[in-house]
Amino acid sequence: MIMPFSFELRSVDPSGARRGLLETDHGPVETPAFMPVGTQGTVKTLSVRDLEEIGVRIVLSNTYHLYLRPGHKLLEEAGGIHRFMGWNRPVLTDSGGYQVLSLADLNRIENEGVEFKSHLDGSTHLFTPESVVETQLSIGADIMMVLDECTDYPCDRGSAEKAVARTALWAGRSLASRGARVTRGGYERVLFGIVQGSVYPDLRERSARDLVDLDFPGYAIGGLSVGEPKSDTLEMIEYTARLLPENKPRYLMGVGLPEDIVEAVARGVDLFDCVIPTRNARNGSVFTSRGRLVVRNAAYARDMRPLDPNCGCEVCRTHSRAYLRHLFNAGEVLGPRLATYHSLYFYLHLIAEMRQVIKEGRFLEWRESFYKVYNSIDTGREESV
Repeated sequence: MIMPFSFELRSVDPSGARRGLLETDHGPVETPAFMPVGTQGTVKTLSVRDLEEIGVRIVLSNTYHLYLRPGHKLLEEAGGIHRFMGWNRPVLTDSGGYQVLSLADLNRIENEGVEFKSHLDGSTHLFTPESVVETQLSIGADIMMVLDECTDYPCDRGSAEKAVARTALWAGRSLASRGARVTRGGYERVLFGIVQGSVYPDLRERSARDLVDLDFPGYAIGGLSVGEPKSDTLEMIEYTARLLPENKPRYLMGVGLPEDIVEAVARGVDLFDCVIPTRNARNGSVFTSRGRLVVRNAAYARDMRPLDPNCGCEVCRTHSRAYLRHLFNAGEVLGPRLATYHSLYFYLHLIAEMRQVIKEGRFLEWRESFYKVYNSIDTGREESV
């Protein structure tokens, strides 16, 4: 049965932190929520069963990468990305707009769209607002993002202004091509707009108002965490979130240290994604209730404690820091898998804890206690917890 996409704002803490429920045809997502990054249809090192055990409700994949490999037409033939990867919960796809920035040496931007040279074989591909929507429909995402122009930092005002204008133009064309809601393959897909504007408040306001006038089902805050000072990031999050409709989900793109998420939740953001927990884990750096722990370090060679004594994940119940360090030093693939499992578990349970304290109206009190413990990691074996 097709269940139209919806978002219900269930409670707002005195701090401004929000708790809500996002409904899709592939299931509900309680917010705030963190989306692990599965760029190419997989969260690196983890199986779908792992993700379900951890408590993941929604994953993010990338239109640009899936378009190149395995190809959006193949995904459509397979019945969409859910069937292809064996995942029955919601999927959000980025539009490839971030690759406008990250692959700047391989693309050319015009009002028509972005011409990419494939990082795989050098072939040329034109992404237009319309073709990006069609590609995401073929991929089968529940939530699709409009093509936008993400700027770097520092970014001069003139360049940021052009990016805001182009992002609004492309957003309008994206909507005109298929509308904000499309039912295909037995379920509904929706399109989100993306606010740009770099670190210029008036440009952020212009971008937000342009997109709100188009009445998208949800909105993203883009173009942050690209090198700007943390104070600017938080200022732009707070400023932009206030400009977005209260009754629609707010998604902060690519910002994802634990403390960043805590601060963004305090500023009224609902959805998050970032490669940080998974990428760092694959390199032997995990997140714990006491901060970041680099398990490859020599200090853990004989440390028989779990990664995080306060964590209930399978890895912490079963394995020691010494064992994980051994796996990494021996080049065993199990090391990155266990580290990734733990870090994602930490993220998912951190954000679940935030949902609960928002419900209870005590987010500010909780945030203070979080910081008292976080970043207090002790490498000594005598650590008491």
